[in-house]
Order: sequence, then C-alpha cells, then structure tokens
Amino acid sequence: MKRIIGITLFSLLVTAEPAFADCEDKAKGNVDWSGCQKMHLILRGMAMEGAKLLQADLSATDFLEADLRKADLTGATLARSRFQDGKLAGTRFDKAYAYRANFRGADMTGASLVKAEFDRAQMAEAKLQKADLTKASLGRADLSKADLRDAVLVKAYLARTNFGGAALAGADFTNAYFLLTRIEGTDLSAVRGLEQQQIHDSCGNDTTKLPAGLKPPQSWPCPPLTEEDAE
Repeated sequence: MKRIIGITLFSLLVTAEPAFADCEDKAKGNVDWSGCQKMHLILRGMAMEGAKLLQADLSATDFLEADLRKADLTGATLARSRFQDGKLAGTRFDKAYAYRANFRGADMTGASLVKAEFDRAQMAEAKLQKADLTKASLGRADLSKADLRDAVLVKAYLARTNFGGAALAGADFTNAYFLLTRIEGTDLSAVRGLEQQQIHDSCGNDTTKLPAGLKPPQSWPCPPLTEEDAE
C-alpha cells in the first residue's frame, strides 16, 4: 500500500512540474528557448513572434530583419547580436545585456527595456515610440535620428549617449543621468522632466532646442565626437 501511495504521489509531482524549454526546437513563432545557449547563429528574417527567450545566451547571433514582435528576452544576453531592421514592437528586453548590439533601424515601438544594459548599442534610426527605458543603461549608445516620441527614460543612464537629430517630443527624462550626453541638432522643446543641471552636463550647440525656462550653458559646444566615441 505504501508503495502504491508513493508512486501516486511521485506521478502527481511529475505532472505538476512546469514544462522545460526545448533548446533543440527550431526557430519559429512562440518557440521556448528560455535559458538556452544560442550563440553565433544566423537567424536572418526568421519568424519568431512571441518567442520565449528569457535568460537565453544569444551573443553575436544574427537576427537581421527577423520578426520578434512581442517576444520575451527578459534577462537575455545579447552582446554584439544584430537586430538591424528587425520587427521588435512590444518585445521585452527587461534586464537584458546588449553591449554593442546593433538595433539600427529596428522597429521597437512599445518595447520594454526596463533596467536593460544597452551600453554602446547601435540604435540609430530605431523606432522607439512609447518604449519604456526606465533605469536602462545606455552609456555611449548611438540613438541619433531615432524616434523616441513619448518614450520613458526616467532614471536612465545616458552618459555620452548620442541623441543627435532624434525625435523626442513627449519623452520623459525625469532624473535621467546626463554626462556629456550629445544633443547637438536635437529638438528637446517638448520633452518632459528635463532640468537645467542635465542641460549643463550635456553637449549641445546653437541648433539645439530646449524646453521653455532652460538655457544653454557657456560650456557649449563640446569638442566633436571622436572615433572612439563613435565605435
């Protein structure tokens, strides 16, 4: 009798366990690669909408023009991965590590990058309307000509981040960390939460437009960007 009861309990426990990700599954919509090692793959143009890639290691993987809309990459490692021109609307990158990753021209509308580490990421011309970048680290990231209208950058780390020519109307910079942040040729007149000290610490020029009540500091313009800054 005790043996029967033991077997029954074991069966119930096994049944109650959550299904594990299958790292051998092919790239497809809703695939579950959570925690999997998927480095240096070529996944260009792949349809992976809704994929579960939580805490997966996707370092140096090529997602050029791939469809990852509403995928979950929370905590994923994306160092030097390539997402150029990708479809990433509504995708979660919370706490993801994307050092030197390339998102140039990607559609990241409504994406979540809360506490993400995107230092030195290439994000020029990316679409980030209404994206949530709260507490994201974007040191030296290139966001030139990116569309950040109504994006949330509250408490974001923006040291030497390049916003040259970016669309920023409605973006919230409350308590964001500015240090040599590049805003040359940028219209900041309709942003929220920006304070004089942030402007004082940034790098603008005579084509920078500031919100009402804020003034350009005497330290402007800063020295031009170097090759090291652009790398």
